[in-house]
Order: sequence, then structure tokens, then C-alpha cells
Amino acid sequence: MPGAREALSGRSSRSANDTPGGSALRDGKPAGYAYALLATALWSGNMLVARAFKGEIPPVALATLRWLLATAAFAPFALPSLVRERKALRGALLHVAATGLLGVALFTTLVYVAGRTTAALNLGLISITFPIFIMVFSRFLFGERIPARRVAGLAVVIAGVVLLLADGKPAALLSLSFAPGDLVMLLASVVFAAYSILVRLRPKTLGLTTFQFASFVAGLAFLAPAFAVERLSSPPLELDWKIAGAVAYVGLGASLAAFLAWNRAIELVGATKAGLVYYSLPVFSGFTAWAFLGERVGAAHVASGVLVLAGILLATRDARSRPPPG
Repeated sequence: MPGAREALSGRSSRSANDTPGGSALRDGKPAGYAYALLATALWSGNMLVARAFKGEIPPVALATLRWLLATAAFAPFALPSLVRERKALRGALLHVAATGLLGVALFTTLVYVAGRTTAALNLGLISITFPIFIMVFSRFLFGERIPARRVAGLAVVIAGVVLLLADGKPAALLSLSFAPGDLVMLLASVVFAAYSILVRLRPKTLGLTTFQFASFVAGLAFLAPAFAVERLSSPPLELDWKIAGAVAYVGLGASLAAFLAWNRAIELVGATKAGLVYYSLPVFSGFTAWAFLGERVGAAHVASGVLVLAGILLATRDARSRPPPG
């Protein structure tokens, strides 16, 4: 769930299990990893929906319906804290608006746009590159040092992404004949990295639940005019039970349920270990794309996946990156 998992785990989300004294939580490790896997599997399904319904519901409409449903489901839990923290919220409106624009409106729409012209497995592989962009942004914005190990990891990830963009064919690099969706998804990963930086800079006076819910609402406000323009230039939506089921899945499954499972995983095994589980997302994406869409998993996908995963693990080892969305 773009946003919920980062904001509600937060930079202070390190659990007792990350410390030597966290023995009370060690017994929950199997369950914690199970929750992390559940969340990751649910997020991978978002990639499947982006691909499977590419011709039946436009990107902005799908994004808008998704967040309308997620916001409505989240409201009963978030409104009490929002009322309590309304003064702090007024002082952070610009920050919340920017967070909603990037994480809810722009990122989600870009994922669905990308799904119209590239495979679900490609979406999954490219989506997990965002920690690398966070590392680069942090270097320029906060002056954080990038050790040689991380530079090496960055180079490996870039090699994996380039291999995927070229579909394992070096000639594609010379002709620049990439799938448009791959490039759009790469842009989405950059956007999500920028969003994650804003989450990191969340005003301390604003609680995590209030911050998240307010960013949902802000994102919907940005989606509204885009939704209106898309409706004016597109045929009327024909919502059948399949589309309704897809919207329910991305709104309640890939958003709310995944967020609840992810936060439980954070409590049981800590943010770092749960984050490593997230890098299995391409495995889920590849399997579901093969099982439900008949998309092939070729040698280029396997090689790219190995490079991307190896590079990210090398670059983020001992770091506390947060995973994305779907």
C-alpha cells in the first residue's frame, strides 16, 4: 500500500526485536515473517491488476476508486486521532499535500499507466529499485555518505534494470527500443523514493495515523480533477463484477489488509528484516503473471532479478530502508 506501510512503520518503528533485549518478540518471528510475506503477496497482486485490467478501466479511474475505498475503510480508525491533532495538521498541510500528491496520486497512477504496456513481472522487478533512489536523494539532500559497498550495489542494480529494459538484448540499448511501461515504472520508483523522503521528514507533532489518513485525502483531492478530465475524454465506465472485484482487492487487499499485515510484521521481526522479505515481490509477481495472465518468465527476467536483488541487498545491508508499493 503506497504510503501506509512507510508512514505507519515510520523512522521510529524499530521494534524490540531489533535489539539484544528483544527476546520477548523472538518467539513471534515465524508469524512475523508470515505477515510480511502476506503483505508482499497482496502488494504483488496490485501489479497483476494493473496488467489484467489495462483495457477495461483507465489508470486514473482505477487509482481514484482504489483510494476512495481505502480511505473510506480507514476513516473509522483514523478520524479520532485526526480530530485530536487537527491543530498540528493545519501547520503541516503543505507537507501532507506534497506527500499525498507523490505517494497516493502520482505513484499509483504511474503504476497503472505502466501496466498498460509492460509485463507484471517487469513492474515487480523495477518497483523494488526504489531504495537505491532513496540513497541517492539522501546523499544530495542530507549529505549522507555513500560507502563503496553501496556504490557497488547501485552499479549492480543499474545493470539489472538495464538488462530488463533491453529484454536481455544488447541491440535494444543501441536502438533505445524499450517498452514504454518499463520507463514509466522506473519513473514511478523515483517518485516513490521522493515520497519516502517526505515520510522521513514527517512533522513530529503529527501522529502517524493522522498523517497517513490526511495524505490519503490529499491524494484524492489531486486525483479528482485528473479523474474528471479522464472521464470527459474516455468512454463511460462499465463496471461489472470483475472490475468491482479488482477495485475491492486493490482498495481493501493491496491497501488496508496489506498495511495491517505489514505493521504486524514490523512489530514482530522489525523493519529491517521485514524489508528484506519485501524483495521477494518479483517472485510473487512472476508467479501470478504466469498463472493468471500466461506471461512468460524468460532468462532476461531471471538474470535481471538476480542482479537487482543482489545489488539492493549489497547496498542496503545494515540499512533501514522501507519497502513499496503496489
